[in-house]
Amino acid sequence: MTLELQDVTRSVNGRVQIHPTSLVLERGTMNVLLGPTLAGKTSLMRLMAGLDQPSAGRVLWNGADVTGQRVQDRGVAMVYQQFINYPGLTVYDNIASPLRILKRPAAEVDRAVRETAEMLRLTPMLGRKPLELSGGQQQRCALARALVKGAGLVLLDEPLANLDYKLREELRVEIPRIFEASGAIFVYATTEPEEALLLGGQTATLWEGRVTQIGPTTQVYRQPSDMVTARVFSDPPMNFASARIAQGQLILGDGATTAAQGAFSGLQDGEYTAGFRANHLNLSKVSENALGFPCKVLVTEITGSETYLHLSYAGQRWVALVHGVQQLAAGATISIWIDPRHIYLFDGSGTLAAPAGYALTEKAA
Repeated sequence: MTLELQDVTRSVNGRVQIHPTSLVLERGTMNVLLGPTLAGKTSLMRLMAGLDQPSAGRVLWNGADVTGQRVQDRGVAMVYQQFINYPGLTVYDNIASPLRILKRPAAEVDRAVRETAEMLRLTPMLGRKPLELSGGQQQRCALARALVKGAGLVLLDEPLANLDYKLREELRVEIPRIFEASGAIFVYATTEPEEALLLGGQTATLWEGRVTQIGPTTQVYRQPSDMVTARVFSDPPMNFASARIAQGQLILGDGATTAAQGAFSGLQDGEYTAGFRANHLNLSKVSENALGFPCKVLVTEITGSETYLHLSYAGQRWVALVHGVQQLAAGATISIWIDPRHIYLFDGSGTLAAPAGYALTEKAA
């Protein structure tokens, strides 16, 4: 079971929604589409489903060209952010509805409904109406209706976005289990890097209708191919600063200097852009060779156990995510530190020149 996109594009009224895209998705894989709003995630899913036709390129299912085939004739199921159930029907009848439309025998319908309900932990709720369920249970009901017909391709378009934090966490844990039990190709769209990391599988990062990188999720996170991917796969977006390599030294910003060791040692002298994630900035010198930067505090956001510091340094705006409650006044000047092992370097075109040292270790975080 394979879904393949071959140089697929999509334009509407002269506006490009999807630039040439080629992907191969295999049976039993979890595939995450990660990108901000309007990056092209839903547009790409609609091409996969057959809801929209590509302006160019082909869609293949198990090697057969299905580019012009109606969505009704494909083995596809889709669950949207705005999950939909039939309010007048019981959970049982909601789940059964796709099979009844297909005129399947009653015994087959009953067996499939009960198996799917058990997989999604809905068996005790089969006699209830959707409005008698919690938000998470309603979303599981919508997901069960999508899975019951044995679709080979299941598309989940930000399915947890409208749920509260507790329900999102519950379903984030359950979806990989459901995915493993179904054996289908899962495609899951999200704007949240954390969600992509929790789901695992492989991730495709999207930006303005382009797939910037695809690969095993942790690999894309640890070794983004360029600055765009690094920005997309960081929350808050990755911080950047000017950098240069000269005579075996790495020089950042206004002059913070350290030896160009490890992955940096093979780089040619010249100008680069340094990148580092918010959680790798610290308020204290955490290692002997940590680099310090005098930064101006712009805004402090206290979330409880952590604090987001919005900072200004040499004309750049940075965000630091530090532990604990840090009550720092706007306008204050503080020292921010970073271990060189947490610094990525990108060349003049924005392509990754050297990954951060920590990202090359097995337990990178």
